[in-house]
Amino acid sequence: METGTVNILQIASLMIVLAATFGAINYLFLRLPSAIGILVVAFVVSLAILGLDAMIPTLTIAEEVRAVVQSLDFSDALLEGMLGLLLFAGALHVKTSDLRAQWMPVLLMATLGVALSTTIVGVGFSWITGMPLLVALVFGALISPTDPVAVLGVLREAKLPKALETKIAGESLFNDGVGYVVYLILVGLAFSAGAGHGEAEAHGAGGGLADAAQLFFQEAVGGAVLGLALGWLVFRVMRRIDDYPLEVLITLALAFGGYELAVALHVSAPIMAVTAGLLIGDVGTKHGMSEETRKYVEAFWKLVDEILNAVLFLMIGIEVFAVAFTMDTFTSGVLAIGLALVARLAAVAIPVLMLKPFTGFSRGTIPIMTWGGLKGGISVALALSLPESEWKATILAATYVVVLFSIIVQGLTVAKLAARVGREPELM
Repeated sequence: METGTVNILQIASLMIVLAATFGAINYLFLRLPSAIGILVVAFVVSLAILGLDAMIPTLTIAEEVRAVVQSLDFSDALLEGMLGLLLFAGALHVKTSDLRAQWMPVLLMATLGVALSTTIVGVGFSWITGMPLLVALVFGALISPTDPVAVLGVLREAKLPKALETKIAGESLFNDGVGYVVYLILVGLAFSAGAGHGEAEAHGAGGGLADAAQLFFQEAVGGAVLGLALGWLVFRVMRRIDDYPLEVLITLALAFGGYELAVALHVSAPIMAVTAGLLIGDVGTKHGMSEETRKYVEAFWKLVDEILNAVLFLMIGIEVFAVAFTMDTFTSGVLAIGLALVARLAAVAIPVLMLKPFTGFSRGTIPIMTWGGLKGGISVALALSLPESEWKATILAATYVVVLFSIIVQGLTVAKLAARVGREPELM
């Protein structure tokens, strides 16, 4: 199937039909959490197609499916389309009053934690594969942030203490934006001598360290300021309106329009979506909406969140067709799982130990936040968007292996870990 013959409505229809079908299979037979179950079914079906094609080469089913998958452009679909809605929906359910009480751990884990994890993964992956350190640091940057979509989905099942839930949710929302900025900077530094780094160049990431620092400030602070400004403007408008269909539409316009405006202004669109969602979800629902409007806004965004989660996890499952596995790349991916877990442990434990003399932490904060720091679609999208190079296939394969392990193994066991660790004496 040629890319030009597939329009956006056909792609959306295909994704919805597959997500609904695989969701029904999961519900009837596997009984896994919805999004994870859809991913598992999609991945198993994808492997079955690849296996059937290998046994009967004349079928060429895998090649046809691969052409369709590549026409979906997973990276653009997530980073330029779904991500803003998912982050906005996630932030709506995190109250700023809870976040203020946990702001220091969240800040340290989303900044220092990302830096530590990027460095540990980058140095370790360079040693494992022999790739240049700067290129390996790019892998460290894209695999270090926890994916808010995956994390917030698991939180619904885990029933964690409120303070710990706020730390995990807040960190996952913000370290995603910080990690994306770090990724842009490192891509500009690592690939500045070559072609194909258009996105990083567009953000000004192709220069030296001074340019990198300026870019980080512009992206992170600019995204937060834009999100607060747009959120406040929408809140003031909604205070003057009492019409729930219109107010739901206004929040949708904020998520869509604000994200695209942030992209156009070269500030962090993920951070914009999070800050705008936090403001509307707390101040907006308290002071700018009637009870009826609040009910419909929350129900609408919960539904958007669930549907997009299903589609995103479906896309992760079928992206195996876009990954070129060899024994070397698969081995690198397996080793990267351990590397990512060690880096995640450092990203959590060091900030916690720094703050422990000054603030209290729930039992098992370190093991739960380490094991519950799930990777997801954002990492895969960033790996797919890398400039072409001799190392891209290795990075993409390793990213995919780490993400699958994270979502399936960690995602299905973190609730049990939380229940067990939470009953034990303080582990820190």
